[in-house]
Amino acid sequence: MSKPTPLSGFPELLPEQRAVEQQVLDTLREVFELHGFGGIETRAVEPLDVLLRKGDTAKEVYLLRRLHETAEEGHAGFGLHFDLTVPFARYVLEHAGHLDFPFRRHQIQKVWRGERPQDGRFREFTQADIDVVGRDVLPAHHDVEVTRVMVDALRRLDFLPGFTLQVNNRKLVVGAYAALGITEPALVDEVMRQVDKLDKLPADAVRDALVGAGLDGPTADTVLALAAIATPDTSFTAEVARVLGDDARERSPLLAEGLDELAALLAGVADLVDDRTRVVADLSIARGLDYYTGTVFETRLDGFESLGSICSGGRYDALATDGRTTYPGVGISFGVSRVVVPLVTRTGLRTDRSVPSAVLVALTDEASRPASDAVAAALRARGVPCEVVASAQRFGKQIRYAERRGIPYVWFPADAEGGTHQVKDIRSGDQQDADPATWTPPTEDLRPRVQAKEQQ
Repeated sequence: MSKPTPLSGFPELLPEQRAVEQQVLDTLREVFELHGFGGIETRAVEPLDVLLRKGDTAKEVYLLRRLHETAEEGHAGFGLHFDLTVPFARYVLEHAGHLDFPFRRHQIQKVWRGERPQDGRFREFTQADIDVVGRDVLPAHHDVEVTRVMVDALRRLDFLPGFTLQVNNRKLVVGAYAALGITEPALVDEVMRQVDKLDKLPADAVRDALVGAGLDGPTADTVLALAAIATPDTSFTAEVARVLGDDARERSPLLAEGLDELAALLAGVADLVDDRTRVVADLSIARGLDYYTGTVFETRLDGFESLGSICSGGRYDALATDGRTTYPGVGISFGVSRVVVPLVTRTGLRTDRSVPSAVLVALTDEASRPASDAVAAALRARGVPCEVVASAQRFGKQIRYAERRGIPYVWFPADAEGGTHQVKDIRSGDQQDADPATWTPPTEDLRPRVQAKEQQ
């Protein structure tokens, strides 16, 4: 068999890189569960009518077919899910009778998207989502809740660069447009779509598109002035009044509601803000998906702005409904692969060892393997990851075996004449007597530590 060619868009990580990803996943899961979010996993495939229910995503869906598929369509009517929100909406409807509302869920899973691979965009990748879903009603304080949970999780990934969570509210946006006389639904949607391109296009180009969509010049300028408002606190409310007039809240009750909800969110997460973690009310954020109805989120990573938003979501008041009951929700999704893969490939981020083992148990000879296995079993019984060396070579070679893999300790079992066990920290050279029934390495050595390449 010839050497295989890498498949673009399907990233595969080396063990010390995968260990970084695994620690991200472990941290996310731990934080989500600390906040009371239970984990679920949905099937990888959905019927096409479910996948295509919201928006034009046909170009993104990988279709399933059997090798000898004979259907006229050429596929089985199923596709791989391209996000976790659509299958979650189906899951809520299907299992509503067995769920307690409000239902807090976290879901960490692979998704597949048939798009052109590029920096931070893949055909197969991992997402981590949290959502709170209610039955018929869902109070706005849950918007603050999911924001706090995700910010808490990202703050604990201390090897991440700093980040800015940008938040806005669709009620504020639609209410502001109403105050300007923009009320026709199709025009409102088009204006939001154009404004959402401000991070990719010059303001002049967006203005031309707004005028082309039907706005007059002064109204387009006011829309852009609103979108330019970005504050790290609730002062955005005064900025909106400056642009729209002091009576704007009275002219548009929906605007007033959106302003109040966004101000409550900023105030609700203020204690989590620091030099590395920023939360900004950014009125240019609209999100392209049409099911958002209130709060919307996007997140930019310092130094990796070209990746776009690495963590996004919002409130949806009618994503899931069975015709009798509506299940409103609010959620936010973190692109695990979108962040981890560029970090490990660009910066050399990886763990300080390529294996989980904290201890390598040495061998005097093959006849002593049962004794070394017994040492390893005693260590594992107390949660110390370890392995027995592959072959009984000179101790110097066994130590080099540990060095190549980054294993910090080598254990020398007691000899048959009743000597003592000894453990050696091969980084410092320190060697001491030890009992496999009681010895434990320092906490920081129990699992691989994430660090940049230049630190290794």
